[in-house]
Amino acid sequence: MSTKFSQSFKQQAVKKAIMREEGISVKKIANELLIGYSTLQRWILQTKNHELESKACFSSNEGLMKQEKRPEDWSSQEKLAIIIKCGALDDNGMNQLCRSQGIYPHHVKQWTKDMIKSDSSKTKTPPATSQMKRKIKALQKELNRKEKALAETAALLVLQKKVNFHWNTDGED
Repeated sequence: MSTKFSQSFKQQAVKKAIMREEGISVKKIANELLIGYSTLQRWILQTKNHELESKACFSSNEGLMKQEKRPEDWSSQEKLAIIIKCGALDDNGMNQLCRSQGIYPHHVKQWTKDMIKSDSSKTKTPPATSQMKRKIKALQKELNRKEKALAETAALLVLQKKVNFHWNTDGED
């Protein structure tokens, strides 16, 4: 039988888990509150995704949830800024910076790859190239249609000559 928790209890549990002291794990907090570890993890995720009402929970610390946003919510400018900051750091420094921003180092590495890829793709294909490709495709399609029509007409002409030959006519109907 599952236990129903009040909204305020959920909010307080999430607040306690997020604002925990160094060295205290989320699992320990879950055990202290007599709730499942996965339940607390789900509440934290729901809070970060704004699915769990958290108005009262973070009114005093609004910057906390703004700081810990999902990697998908970062703008290109924010991504570039964090890439630049991480570029001068070693692995430990990068891990600490990423932890403080609420992301993982692999996010920064992926963003770097994406920016390099998007930059190289822009230099290789100018905007006019895609228009030209569409135009070539349309012309090729029209040419294929006309070739089929010409082949059909030639076949009909050959058949007409065969019929005329077998019937010994000059083509007069």
